[in-house]
Amino acid sequence: MKNRRIAGITRDQAFKVKSVQKPPESPQVGRTVKNLLLMMYKKLESTISELQRGFSSIATDRKEKLSETARFIRKELDESGRVKLNFICTHNSRRSHLAQIWAQIAAETYQIQNVETYSGGTEATAFNPRAVAAIERAGFEVKNPGGKNPKYQISFAKDADPMICYSKTFDDSANPSKDFAAIMTCSDADENCPFVPGTKYRMSITYRDPKESDGTDKEKEIYDERCRQIGTEMFYMMNDVIKGT
Repeated sequence: MKNRRIAGITRDQAFKVKSVQKPPESPQVGRTVKNLLLMMYKKLESTISELQRGFSSIATDRKEKLSETARFIRKELDESGRVKLNFICTHNSRRSHLAQIWAQIAAETYQIQNVETYSGGTEATAFNPRAVAAIERAGFEVKNPGGKNPKYQISFAKDADPMICYSKTFDDSANPSKDFAAIMTCSDADENCPFVPGTKYRMSITYRDPKESDGTDKEKEIYDERCRQIGTEMFYMMNDVIKGT
């Protein structure tokens, strides 16, 4: 068991995280730790293994979109050494946050450096507590500082700087203003925002809104299902990035 492989690495291996300088209050993953050996939370490792085993469940047309986006990511990393992904939905409350978080942890897992993930909406509300709870059940550690629009601190490993996730518009000053990929995670935002200023690439990878289950006896099940669907697809996409290198 000592040398068991999980999420593509052995338990005795650690994630070496290089410093990425970011402005204060950035919604990006906070990777400012230098020369620190990090170990992912065990529950999250288990979840990731399940996500990786689920690649075959992704529909062919969705795989094509994910692979096209992976090609863009590879091209950006080859040409400029950095890629910025902004996941966009209407309220920046559920799907866009889930995609931002899973895309970043997938890049970390596959050791793809200089991938920066963001999220935004056509309007700002708050990161929905039901979606936050789904992330917790997946194995992330979450701290809620409180407030109307909390800046949740979401960690994947001990001693790692957390992701700071809160609701904002896609063109908020905390998000990139140029040379980024706009990935539309809901059909409403995709239809109502046909032009996103500053984009270098745009792709529609939409998901059914788990909000439809709010207040029902299937609420937890639906949120977990959507969380894992998005996680599986973001891992497939980042796996495709390294397959093409």
